[in-house]
Amino acid sequence: MRTSNLFYQSRARRPEVERAEGIYIWDKSGQRFIDGSSGAMVSNIGHSNPQVLAAMKAQMDSATFAYRLHFENAPAENLATAIAERTPEGLNKVFFVSGGSEAVESCVKFARQWAVASGNDSRWKVISRFPSYHGSTLGALAITGYGPLTDAFAPLYKEMPKIPAPTCYLDRDNLSDHDRGLKYAEMLRDEIIAQGPETVLAFAMEPVGGASTGALVAPDSYYGRVREICDEFGVLLIMDEVMSGAGRTGAFLASDHWAVRPDLVALSKGFGAGYAPLGAMIADEAMVDTVLNAGGFAHGHTYAGNPLACSAGLAVLQEIDRLDLMANARAMGDVLMAGLEGLMDRYAFIGDARGKGLLTAFELVSDRETMAPLPKTWNAYERFVELCYDRNLITYSRRTRGGVEGDHFLVCPPMIVTKPQIDEIVSILDDSLSAFAREFGLEH
Repeated sequence: MRTSNLFYQSRARRPEVERAEGIYIWDKSGQRFIDGSSGAMVSNIGHSNPQVLAAMKAQMDSATFAYRLHFENAPAENLATAIAERTPEGLNKVFFVSGGSEAVESCVKFARQWAVASGNDSRWKVISRFPSYHGSTLGALAITGYGPLTDAFAPLYKEMPKIPAPTCYLDRDNLSDHDRGLKYAEMLRDEIIAQGPETVLAFAMEPVGGASTGALVAPDSYYGRVREICDEFGVLLIMDEVMSGAGRTGAFLASDHWAVRPDLVALSKGFGAGYAPLGAMIADEAMVDTVLNAGGFAHGHTYAGNPLACSAGLAVLQEIDRLDLMANARAMGDVLMAGLEGLMDRYAFIGDARGKGLLTAFELVSDRETMAPLPKTWNAYERFVELCYDRNLITYSRRTRGGVEGDHFLVCPPMIVTKPQIDEIVSILDDSLSAFAREFGLEH
């Protein structure tokens, strides 16, 4: 392996990529890997889609960059219209960015500017959940609840209030799922009152959990009650759909499953599907009018609305429609979940399998009855990923309990995945779990 001048999170090295197509990636030695996590839950429509590449090539032959203060461009205009056609009524203004952290940061800054413009400048606190992950920029870190990623930077930003994420699968009480959902929602109401409603600007949440909670889905009762509480106190509801949006859960926005209309949406990852850096804040039209009438949105990024990125994003949405990939995400999500539940039946150290559509995960524990995590010194969240990688399957992991301990694994193949491909993924997971059990002396 050649000497590298690059560095990322660690000294770990991986083989060099040669090419990618569909759900597969090949390295320079010719090994074929199954992209079982769509990268970082990005490659929603698979790799090297010819329609998307053709759209990008056509745009490259026209113009690759046009600064938004100097020119409008058709790809950005058309993509914004396509998004507005897919989102709830009134949620039809789009502000483009280049990634998920920028999208979340834009939502927070826009919310604050709207409050100031509308005479509510006492509102500045953004309540979020713990655990959670909303991005790596300082504003996004302030609403993130994941110690290893936030602790070192805490002096650089203002910590925002947190409430517990609805981790009902860990609860050992006599409540129904419906009542558990309401219990966790009421924690938001309690926190708003504790903070002082006149100071609370927004509540930010992932409708289906991402990296920090491993595809966590709250009981159905949670979502509508959260919307009611926000309305009661005039608090904005920000949906972080960076990972769950663009069809991955089987609906364009995961919040659509519960017919909950957010005030602001952060979108990225599968939205550009890995073809170009792309993200968006989707905002309520009346809120945008308020901000623009007060002098404009004091925020922006150089590549916002880049014509090449937007041409890719528009082609991605067209492919999602043409191939009916949201329906496939629902159908194949059911197949994948059945496979994960089958593994849970075989391996007693799988404590939970969860998710929506093709945003799924499973969690390893030492005791399914108490849901006590595996010993953190095992670093299972890293070791199991390596066992899968050795078998040419790519998975994605994090520590479940606030980043300190616990181990979950996201299994999120591209939305083009077929049943035979899912069967192969589950088979490799099975083999990897068996190897993990042997290595650590676990029963299965």
